[in-house]
Amino acid sequence: VGATDVGMLTLRTANKTLQVASQRPDPEDLYNGLWYEGEVCCLFADSNVGKSIYAVQMADEIARLRNVLYVDCELSDKQFQLRYTDRETGMLHEFPESLIRAEINPSKMDMKNFEEQIITDIETAAQKAATDTIIIDNLTYLCNSSEKGDQAGIFMMKLMNLKMKYNWSLLVIAHTPKRNMTNPITQNDLAGSKKLYNFFDSVFAIGKSAADPKLRYVKQVKVRAGEYRYDADNVIVYEIEHETDNVRFAFKGFAKESEHLKEQTEEERISLNQQAHELRKEGKSIREIAAQLGMS
Repeated sequence: VGATDVGMLTLRTANKTLQVASQRPDPEDLYNGLWYEGEVCCLFADSNVGKSIYAVQMADEIARLRNVLYVDCELSDKQFQLRYTDRETGMLHEFPESLIRAEINPSKMDMKNFEEQIITDIETAAQKAATDTIIIDNLTYLCNSSEKGDQAGIFMMKLMNLKMKYNWSLLVIAHTPKRNMTNPITQNDLAGSKKLYNFFDSVFAIGKSAADPKLRYVKQVKVRAGEYRYDADNVIVYEIEHETDNVRFAFKGFAKESEHLKEQTEEERISLNQQAHELRKEGKSIREIAAQLGMS
């Protein structure tokens, strides 16, 4: 409507863009203001913090309202079953029938064209499951070159293409290198090329509390559709609970991130200063030093 096509570009006036877009419904909040319809979103955390547990919990709740495809590159079917089984009675946790779990079949893998094949297979699987909501666990397995800028950018463009082609909502799970628990979580903690971060519509992270090893907190790092509800002054606090047939994040309230960070010792401050001076002598920029040491 009132548009001109120029190759792959569609041209409209800014006013016509507003008018056309206003006729479509606003994107729905998929999960607590962290992920919205039509977004390519990222959840990242350190190893063994519980990001897969949280992602399955999200899928479980979202699937009560719509079909969800969960692409699980982390757990085998047996590992998944054991996590969601009552050890005493053998009772299995009951997920909604609209939650479809996919895992990679090693005998069907094409190692030469793995990244191309997995994107194609996710596209086909989502169509077969009649879903527009996909969770991918995890990015490192799918994109072996996530540390390299160009390859990471190409891979993310393929995911973005699925979003734009079908208006799908994708949540991608990623990891962080071992992070210093004295520092707040920032975008620099997302492992891989900065190009990855730039492609995501929204990003949130799970941190392990230094105040109590059973506690976790969720912090928004990047927001596009919604608003910053859960910044450093208002993180969501959870406790990991082992129910009879389920492992879940139990909501405990809200807090400042600083309440869950480790207090830095004088020795650690001196060590960081020394490392920063050494990196500066090597010609590193202030930004590079901050990223390498996990500081602002």
